[in-house]
Amino acid sequence: MTDIAVAEQATKLIGPGRLVLVVGPSGAGKDTLINAARSLCVDDPAIVFARRVVTREASAAEDNLQVAPDQFSRLEAAGDFALHWRAHGHAYGLPLSLDDDIRVGRTVVANVSRMVIEPARSAYADVVVVLITAPAEVLAARIAARARASDGSIADRVGRSVDATPNFTISNVGDPIAHARDLLEMIRHGRPQP
Repeated sequence: MTDIAVAEQATKLIGPGRLVLVVGPSGAGKDTLINAARSLCVDDPAIVFARRVVTREASAAEDNLQVAPDQFSRLEAAGDFALHWRAHGHAYGLPLSLDDDIRVGRTVVANVSRMVIEPARSAYADVVVVLITAPAEVLAARIAARARASDGSIADRVGRSVDATPNFTISNVGDPIAHARDLLEMIRHGRPQP
């Protein structure tokens, strides 16, 4: 069972900053493109990359803070997450501090589950959803290469449909730096540049 929640908000949507939600199937290269985009705008204080709190094993490819399930539950109960969800037997959360960044006009970028898109759209004034994807055989090869036990069955992960309603889609095959530049344009402008 999946559990999703948004921190209680006033009736006014949180803004004026932008929340960029990066979604996509396992193995699509979301973290690769996010990390490359981060390095391309490292000196831009108007862009913040949210650090997820997760209950699964930390990975060198991801900028996550690993916590024990009981600690996650305490943070959740205390209202310390702007968004949180459960998927694949693990809990994930984005810190409440991202709301402060958005309120002062910054753009916050977060790798999230597609399950939080609608709750985010109901809480934030400017939400942009970027779907990162790749062909099934590419996804399977990438999942196998990272050999992360928490990924579970490769066939199940590749076969899972990502029914997001994105504003933009990046097919992440070929040059990851070019795709990271595309992602950065969407982060900066809320749309790809011509």
